[in-house]
Amino acid sequence: METKILIPRLHARDYTFPDPRAASDEGLLAWGGDLKPERLLRAYVQGIFPWFNEGDPILWWSPNPRLILLPSDIKISKSLAKRMKHFEIRYDTCFEEVMRQCLETRIAKGQKSWISEDLIEAFCALHVKGFAHSVETFCEGKLVGGLYGLYLGGVFCGESMFSTQSDASKAALVGLCEKLNALGGDFIDCQLPTDHLQSLGACVLSREKFLGMLENALENCTTKPW
Repeated sequence: METKILIPRLHARDYTFPDPRAASDEGLLAWGGDLKPERLLRAYVQGIFPWFNEGDPILWWSPNPRLILLPSDIKISKSLAKRMKHFEIRYDTCFEEVMRQCLETRIAKGQKSWISEDLIEAFCALHVKGFAHSVETFCEGKLVGGLYGLYLGGVFCGESMFSTQSDASKAALVGLCEKLNALGGDFIDCQLPTDHLQSLGACVLSREKFLGMLENALENCTTKPW
């Protein structure tokens, strides 16, 4: 016998989200609403993020377990350290281009992407407001890798990364960790566990522990502004 689970629908004039602890381990918490910057900020400070395919309803997630990376735990192999010498790391010089490269490189690989035009518009607005940031890897003056996400003061909520050259996205992650260390940031929210990120030092936490760390980091924020 199938068990039907009622997923709450969000409405345009109400930015309230259900308690993320109410989601299943898979993480689906709610659907609907919009991608306005105000709603996105309300979501991320509660450990909730949008993830859906273009053409589908907006789906909001808070999975269990969760993946985080402490900036001091980043693992830099000898080969990556050698490659880093050929890269230049920049910050916030081409935010929208990084988002579009994250989209286009996935499509080029035949993968689906949640990075829609609406999401690009919303994150670019958050970038202008000083919340969304990009870390970019350049080689010989050309953008070859990068990542983007939201910096909420103490916590960087990573969204996506791309690479058109070997180790370029890893270099961007190293650059992000260096930036957070300089700012006194607590951790990077990597959202879903992956072998790739775990090989670079990320660790898996229960949703409950993650939400506690997130709340503590945001309440006791003593970091420098980005």
